[in-house]
Amino acid sequence: MTAGVDTAPSGALSARWQNARRGLYRFRQSWLSVVGLAIVLFLILVALVGPAFVPHPEHVTGSVSTGTRFRPPSAQWWFGTNELGQDVFSLVVAGSRISLLAGLAVVVLGTVIGTLVGAVAGFAGGWTDEVLMRVTDLTLTIPSLILAMAIAAALGPGTTNMILAVALSWWPGYARLVRGEVLAKKEEVFVQAARAVGASPARILFRHVLPNVVSPVIVKMSLDMGFAILTIAALGFIGIGVRPPTPEWGSLLAVARNYMPDVWWTAIFPGAAIFLAVFGFNLLGDGLRDVLDPKARR
Repeated sequence: MTAGVDTAPSGALSARWQNARRGLYRFRQSWLSVVGLAIVLFLILVALVGPAFVPHPEHVTGSVSTGTRFRPPSAQWWFGTNELGQDVFSLVVAGSRISLLAGLAVVVLGTVIGTLVGAVAGFAGGWTDEVLMRVTDLTLTIPSLILAMAIAAALGPGTTNMILAVALSWWPGYARLVRGEVLAKKEEVFVQAARAVGASPARILFRHVLPNVVSPVIVKMSLDMGFAILTIAALGFIGIGVRPPTPEWGSLLAVARNYMPDVWWTAIFPGAAIFLAVFGFNLLGDGLRDVLDPKARR
């Protein structure tokens, strides 16, 4: 009897380890997913340590050097200089921290709001579900970028207001996803067993149901990171996001468009950074979907 009890936890741990190994194997089988992971790790490394090692940190804080205006890319100026004589490489590297952290904040905040709304709607049902889902549907009818622009314009410029504006337009997708998953999970046997032993609805929802809907949420978060960065760049491009002198990829592109195509390097490198971020997170999201999809497990 004791041996059976002792081997149960080790058997469950072994099953989890086997599932993790299979998932890692499936992830490694897709070289595009590995490339996406490498790109994301590279961008995170640049965002964390890059601003401390840029060649011209004074340009990041708004210093101007008119004597070096519009210098093309060279050994001294890797990405060239802009209309103020600032090093574009330093600005792009420093802007990675703002863009990535803002994108992460948007996705996390949108996930928290959407998960709570979807979980309560799916678990409670009835009029609660109807009210919450009609509000969600109403929000979904408005294009997310247009809604974010309206909220950002109402709140005013600034990093915090920009994050709130985008997050408030981002949550409905998570609400719909989580509601569908909760509707399926709340009829499972383990939920009925929890009800039978007298567990409260809140405990059943947060301790039993939600942990079993994490996988699709993580996949959606990884796929949404790139689009959140793109949306933040779009707000910066039209002038209602991060304001100068704080470097941000979208605002760098907004200024650079005035000097295209002659001074091409002021636009091509911030644009390439946005493309790399969106591309990397999309590839990583595809890989995580293959790993976390229960139907793919054998």
